[in-house]
Formats: sequence, C-alpha cells, structure tokens
Amino acid sequence: MTHVDVHQHLWTGSFVAALRARTEPPFLDGWTLHTAGEPPYEVSPADHDVAGRSERAVADGLGLALISLSSPLGVEWLPAGEARPLLDAYHQDAAELPRPFGAWAAAGVRDIDAKATADCLDLGFAGLQLPANALADAAGHARCAPLLDLLADRDLPLFIHPGPATGLGPRPGWWPAMVPYVQQMHAAWFAFRAFGRPRHPRLRVCFALLAGLAPLHGERFTARAGAEAHGEADPDVFVETSSYGPRAVESAARALGTAAIVQGSDHPYADLPRTPGFGLGEAAAHAFRTANPRRLLTGGA
Repeated sequence: MTHVDVHQHLWTGSFVAALRARTEPPFLDGWTLHTAGEPPYEVSPADHDVAGRSERAVADGLGLALISLSSPLGVEWLPAGEARPLLDAYHQDAAELPRPFGAWAAAGVRDIDAKATADCLDLGFAGLQLPANALADAAGHARCAPLLDLLADRDLPLFIHPGPATGLGPRPGWWPAMVPYVQQMHAAWFAFRAFGRPRHPRLRVCFALLAGLAPLHGERFTARAGAEAHGEADPDVFVETSSYGPRAVESAARALGTAAIVQGSDHPYADLPRTPGFGLGEAAAHAFRTANPRRLLTGGA
C-alpha cells in the first residue's frame, strides 16, 4: 500500500442529483447547499469534478484516497424512506470511482438496516463511516451495535466523522467546525472507550480530526476515572489528522504514540500537510501515510 489519505469528500453526479431532487434539508439549490443546522453554503463545482480530483490525488502522491459521505449533511439521520435514495446514489457512484479513489460505506442511524449495509459492503467499500453524534453515548452504541457487529464479523474498520450541527442559531460560519464537530468527536472518543470497546473487542476504529483532541485529556481522565483510565494502549484505535498541524499532531503522538495516527486531509475543505511527518521525521511520515493506514484498513502489520 502506498501513501493513503483516509478522509476526503467528493460528490458525484448521482448524489448531486439526489440532493437537488429534495425540497427539505439537506438539499442543493443549484450549487447552494441547505442543511438543517448551518447557513447556506456555496459549493464549488470544481471541488467535485471527478477527473480533476483524481488528477489532484495522483499529483499529491496518493495511492489511495478514501471518499466519505458528508455526515454533517444529516443524511444518515433521515427517516429510512428519505435516506435511502441519497445513500443509494452515494454508494452507486462511489463504488465506481476511478483510481486512486476508494470509499467508506454509509448507513442510516435512525432506522438501522444491517442487511442493507452488508449489501453495500459487498461492493468493495473499505469499511463503514458513522456520524459521531450517533455514537456519543450508551444508547447510541446500543442502537448501532448491529452495524458494528457486522464490521467486526467482516474484519472491516469503522470511521467516525462529525455529524450534523443542529439548533445553533446565529453563529459565525466557522462555528460548526470549531465547536459542535469537535464536541461530537470528543464525546464519541470516550463513549467508544466506555461502551463500544467492551462489546466490540476486535473492532478497528478511526476517529476524524484527532478525535477532537480528546486523547489530550488523558491526565484529566486519570484524575477523574482513577484505575479505570489505566491500561495498555489500544492498538486498534486510530485518529486522523484533518485540519490539524504540527503542534496538535505532535501532542497526539505524545499521548497515543505515532502508531495511532493516520493521514487524513478532509479535502476539499482542507489540504494534505506540507510536511508529511508534521515535523516528526521520515519514520513518522511513513507511519502516518503508509504503515498505520495499512493496519487500520487491513489489520496487517
């Protein structure tokens, strides 16, 4: 496996058409995106040009770029009858993307359908992405357990990505990415430790955006949780680097070890780092871009 980016977004023609067919959020009016919890957003068509994005990925030296459904849209939280056309459109095109693209499957979390998810995984997806706010507590883990059981049975990984930011009221445009997205990832990190790992002891999981920097709260966790906070590092838990730079990545590496960090960009909303190892050296760059993604995706050493 060559260099990997585990976190990109690319809206294909079928998915765009499915969004434009809707009149309630989430929907596209031309290229203006409307969601339930955020201001209208002007989407750049060039960001979702498949040929151009493929060329960009190759120019970035990627052997694999994994596309994920944009969970902040709220597709996964729609009733099954509304979610299905969007999910089908996403899976239909994502399964046929040209190299170097691969993709994460997606699933509804309001009405769980493990059979439908299994059928999607049969198409060759790398694993399953779920929104972080669906896995933020014990109830969420109980509801999504059939999906996580499916991944464990197939030896496929889970990717946890921020979900929709709803009910915010007037806020700056950057607010969702800086507050609710981070809070969701923080909650999902500790919820997986408390409720996910005991039920799914073999599941490999990757948290977007360094899990909202939740791993840096280890000292506070020790102070509050005592003996419960101690134990060996979990070799099957990973965090990806999207939108963060050397200071945050170095801190995460100190907390978790370099073996837990994988390269993710969140492109087109952010770019790959200028320094692949985030200033931690060539060995770290190889771990983040190649060795660690291999373990995440295949379980191999």
